Amino acid sequence: MAKEEIEMSTKYDHEDVEDGRYEKWLEEDVFKPSGDKKAKPYSIVLPPPNVTGKLHLGHAWDTTLQDMIIRQKRMQGFDTVWVPGMDHAGIATQAKVEAKLREDGITRYDLGREKFVDKVWEWKDDYAATIKKQWGKLGLSLDYSRERFTLDDGLSEAVRKVFVDLYNQGLIYRGEYIINWDPQAQTALSDIEVVHKDDKGAFYHVKYPFTDGTTFNGKDFIEIATTRPETMFGDVAVAVNPDDERYKDIVGKKILVPLVNREIPIIADQYVDKDFGTGMVKITPAHDPNDFKVGNRHNLERINTMNGDATMNANAGKYEGLDRFAARKAMVDDLQSQGYIIKIDPIVHSVGHSERTGVQVESRLSTQWFVKMKPLAERSLENQKTDDKVNFVPERFENTFTQWMDNIHDWVISRQLWWGHRIPAWYNKKSGEMYVGMEAPKDAENWEQDPDVLDTWFSSALWPFSTLGWPNEDSDDFKRYFPTNTLVTGYDIIFFWVSRMIFQSLTFTGKRPFKHVLIHGLMRDAQGRKMSKSLGNGIDPMDVIDKYGVDSLRWFLSTGNTAGQDVRFSYDKIESAWNFINKIWNASRYVIMNLGDMKTPKLPDKSEWNLADRWILSKLNKTTKQVTEHFDKFNFGEAGRAMYDFIWNDFCDWYIEMSKETLTGEDQKAKDNTRNVLAYVLDKILKLMHPIMPFVTEKIWLSMPHEGKSLVVAKYPETNSEFDDDKSEKEMSNLIELIKVVRNIRAKANAPMSSSVDILIKTENEELKAMFENNKHYIDRFCHPKDLQIGSDIATPKLAMTGIITDAEINIPLAELVDLNDEITKIQKDIDNYTFEVERAEKKLSNKKFVNNAPEQVVNAEKEKQLDNQSKLNAAKQRLADIKSQQ
Repeated sequence: MAKEEIEMSTKYDHEDVEDGRYEKWLEEDVFKPSGDKKAKPYSIVLPPPNVTGKLHLGHAWDTTLQDMIIRQKRMQGFDTVWVPGMDHAGIATQAKVEAKLREDGITRYDLGREKFVDKVWEWKDDYAATIKKQWGKLGLSLDYSRERFTLDDGLSEAVRKVFVDLYNQGLIYRGEYIINWDPQAQTALSDIEVVHKDDKGAFYHVKYPFTDGTTFNGKDFIEIATTRPETMFGDVAVAVNPDDERYKDIVGKKILVPLVNREIPIIADQYVDKDFGTGMVKITPAHDPNDFKVGNRHNLERINTMNGDATMNANAGKYEGLDRFAARKAMVDDLQSQGYIIKIDPIVHSVGHSERTGVQVESRLSTQWFVKMKPLAERSLENQKTDDKVNFVPERFENTFTQWMDNIHDWVISRQLWWGHRIPAWYNKKSGEMYVGMEAPKDAENWEQDPDVLDTWFSSALWPFSTLGWPNEDSDDFKRYFPTNTLVTGYDIIFFWVSRMIFQSLTFTGKRPFKHVLIHGLMRDAQGRKMSKSLGNGIDPMDVIDKYGVDSLRWFLSTGNTAGQDVRFSYDKIESAWNFINKIWNASRYVIMNLGDMKTPKLPDKSEWNLADRWILSKLNKTTKQVTEHFDKFNFGEAGRAMYDFIWNDFCDWYIEMSKETLTGEDQKAKDNTRNVLAYVLDKILKLMHPIMPFVTEKIWLSMPHEGKSLVVAKYPETNSEFDDDKSEKEMSNLIELIKVVRNIRAKANAPMSSSVDILIKTENEELKAMFENNKHYIDRFCHPKDLQIGSDIATPKLAMTGIITDAEINIPLAELVDLNDEITKIQKDIDNYTFEVERAEKKLSNKKFVNNAPEQVVNAEKEKQLDNQSKLNAAKQRLADIKSQQ
């Protein structure tokens, strides 16, 4: 395919580069699977963002990593699919919509369930449209023909099947239990939806009088310390440890609950820590999970003292109707006035808050639906011991998963919300009989469906297989693309989501949901703080894209850290990314301007390659190998460093500069050869970079002679053993080292490149001498010598500046500029540095552990460095002796 007629501007302009490109990709359907049944499938499902707002930097990071993976696999010939979708996010979305309604002075109850849900769907449609625009702005190569939503019909069927099957297996049950309760959303919460924060509070030390005249330590009461006086109306006992000798004589005695004057017993239970506080604990089974267990063991009454909105109920007597905190204040005032308060100790303690609404949660007695987790967790843990395990990257996060599974509690899955999957349970209006099934009972008018909905994580736990057509196991997508290959997500939702996908997938498909789970960290600000609204330190990724372009953001997100680590956002790093892209842009523009009317790049015959050609192709081969291996291991930071070094240093700073010597010459054949090598290497660079920087690489590539319609579906570079050329790499390394030494001497002597200087290269290495002779044109171009001498018998001038390279000594006579003492000092520093490196290598190579365990190529490389530095050390010592002999 001929190149597009695209004019490359003199400076990288991200707006021009990105304009219309994503829409073009969608028009060309390049994001869909190839349809090649012979190709190996590779699938990813997008972690569905909540339809509660805009995407943040964490989403940008997460999705960029996935896009890089899927783009590379697509280019490598895999039959790829990346399934997009969004999560209805029950409590989070309902809280947002209810907050919006409150601004209009109405509640969901004013609308009724059906109209309220309609309002939430309107919200979902608005924010889903925003999110899709942001996906496009990020350049995500998603297959939108397969887009899913956790409340769509297919996923709803999957949710009902899972619920019904687990219920029929006895793994879902309904029961009364202490749960976490969000008083604002008025719904149950699972343990991991509770965030603990430090709040100011107090220990209220209260007298509980004996009822029969008993005294204890000379007092007619016992002292109980509590942080929550408002729950006292639910007290049904005071407990002590049965092994606590202090209290053995009062176990069985009766005391009065202050303000209520209800008689309760003193009981003994191992739950009580006799070494904590007074060793006496009030038992309130309806308001504390541990007290609930104690109450069950002793058959104690459960007295709930609060309504769902955390106001006090009728069991609170005269405090009925007061908010819990107002009731606390009023009760403490009354306890003080009636002489029940002994003292009040201010404290700061950890208190649970709702992750979604931010209010303090209540431990509340409630009838809820639960999943019995132990058998599901055990199966997941057993699977991690097999070859079919889920591979965590980095591996340490498997411990996070297994520890949680080892200590898991039953999962409360019902939520007292209107937005979500209705629980597929119905109650007979007359008999109270319960029915659980995929569909409503036939005589639906006689039945009432459970009003609760399922926890959002219940449906998202099915995401890897429900999005591919399950429960229809004959679905083409399910059969071809499940299990999926890689999940990318943050370490903060291993509990919430990763673990649940694993046990649900194993239970219902018999397979792991994904082969790999790549864990990344959190995005933090430049000071290392977590980004939050309260700190005002959040960064909108769309703002970054507007200013610097999406490729700059993607380069920063993909190469700025190692797997599993947090990242600090930095505009300096974004600017560095932009500068790198601009470097690529300018280099590409130079290449394209010199291609002339080239139709298709074709490498010249190997016999026609010059040293620079052989070197750059060998370096390209090594870079391709490194980048591919690093991608396969998800080491994107290392892949980025390999590409950066090759593009900036090898290609731009050296090969392009060396190509100018040929392109400005008279040899037309050499010019054509160099043009083809330039085009070939740039083509491979653009393909290597495309998964990370899709927009700018596509724009440049379309300006070149090429085959195919888009880089999205172009063939990814592969290594070619014919390119490997260690000899040329070594020779070019020597040549570059020579040029750098001459430039360094010129800089120190304040001799600009425009001035000609004599350059004397003293070497006894015949191969090195021949290489320098054969490449004099490069030395002329980059060193600008007046007189160039290369040989073994060159007399070293007394007044000269010297540089040492491998197997050669470089002298530049600069009599009028050189201070001999300064030159002696410089050479002595070189001797010190070479001595340090030689001794370091000797120490390393004498370490048997290193020699025996390190890869052979690493050991050999260390030996080569030792020999090289020893040679340089000998040459520097000889040069120092020569100078001193002439003083």
